[in-house]
Amino acid sequence: MKHLKTILLATALCIGMVSFVGAQSKIAHINSQELIKAMPEMAAAQTQLETLSKTYQTELKTLGEEFQKKVTQYDAEAATKTQEENAKRAQEVQAMQQNIREYQAKAQQDLQKKEIDLLQPIQLKAREAVLKVAKTQGYDYVLDESQGSTIVIAGKNILADVKKSLNIQ
Repeated sequence: MKHLKTILLATALCIGMVSFVGAQSKIAHINSQELIKAMPEMAAAQTQLETLSKTYQTELKTLGEEFQKKVTQYDAEAATKTQEENAKRAQEVQAMQQNIREYQAKAQQDLQKKEIDLLQPIQLKAREAVLKVAKTQGYDYVLDESQGSTIVIAGKNILADVKKSLNIQ
């Protein structure tokens, strides 16, 4: 019986604390990833990134095909060439392979940089719109559902309001 009273008292205190905290601050929530996906700027950025990626993929494919042709040619001619010529050819093949790796690394870095350059302004615009709506509607906190660890128990979802402020359907 004593444990039951302790548990009831602890529960009542927790409920009282939650009510007290809730009364002092207004909380809203939003899925920022859903907002960003809905923004027209995001579609344009994705198109640019896909185009750039395809360009790099085409170039890498061409380099790979040239490399394969060279290796096949050298393998076929190896028996008719001197050991010195074969060693020189092996170095040439290794150099080609290294150039392909370097190009691939550079392409990946360029894509990452381009992605950051394109997405930062979009994320900033979304953040500013969320802050504006939150301030206009008097919210003290806006929790982001897309972060995965945020559990939304209460509060208004302001996604529709933010979309409306950005003229997004």
